[in-house]
Amino acid sequence: MTALPLADLLLLLAALTAAGLVGGLIAGLFGVGGGTVIVPAVFYAFEVLGVGGEGNLHTAIGTSLLTIVATSWRSLKAHRAHGAVDEIVLRTWTPWVAFGGLLGAAAAGVASMEGLALVYGVCLALVAAQLGLMPERYVLRPDLPTGWGRRVVGTAIGGLSAMMGIGGGSFGGMTMTLCGRPIHQAVATASGFGLAIGATATLGFVVFGWNAAGRPPLSLGYVNVPGAVVMAVLTTTVAPWGAKLAHSLDRRVLRKAFAIWLLITAALVVVKAL
Repeated sequence: MTALPLADLLLLLAALTAAGLVGGLIAGLFGVGGGTVIVPAVFYAFEVLGVGGEGNLHTAIGTSLLTIVATSWRSLKAHRAHGAVDEIVLRTWTPWVAFGGLLGAAAAGVASMEGLALVYGVCLALVAAQLGLMPERYVLRPDLPTGWGRRVVGTAIGGLSAMMGIGGGSFGGMTMTLCGRPIHQAVATASGFGLAIGATATLGFVVFGWNAAGRPPLSLGYVNVPGAVVMAVLTTTVAPWGAKLAHSLDRRVLRKAFAIWLLITAALVVVKAL
């Protein structure tokens, strides 16, 4: 890693600040992980400024995961105060979601930037399809799976979320609503999934990226420390504004517009990485 001139460091800080503001607003508006915005924004900031190299996408994802620890903890605490969390689901699913987060971090650690970009792009397209095409109250089965179904699905939620740098809201919340759970309970409980994913996957990205080449300056493994601190503060501050704004806008139109934007973002990340 090479040191940045002061002007470039300030420009990078400005780019990270903008990503944190937009990411927090989007998380509050749509209930999806700010990582759907933070990861591409941070990745492009690194690329445009010419810092790092082959490890830029890995570092963008790892940085996003660390911010999830702060945002998910705050969100879970608030939801618990309102009694919206299904504590049984959280207790029985969290070990498998956390295990999946660690597996996802390990897979990302050995993947090339091109391979990781493809996984990110495909999964982001799935999130976009869920937002733009799937009715909010569509139910696939009457309740959540148990036994091996819980283990497999929980591990998949954690693994895919870790490889994308997002919390549990996207895949975890979607799984719960598809299994007949009320949307408010799904969002509240999935915030706990995000805390488990963020903690285990961040540790994995630090360990697996410890001696990796091509990382931006001031990175601990595949986690850019100043970027994570800046965005954690901003996303936790701005997310409540997005939640309030969501109540005054046409949610259906916003969801479809955001889904289109996510599809474009997924394509841009894949093209840039390739």
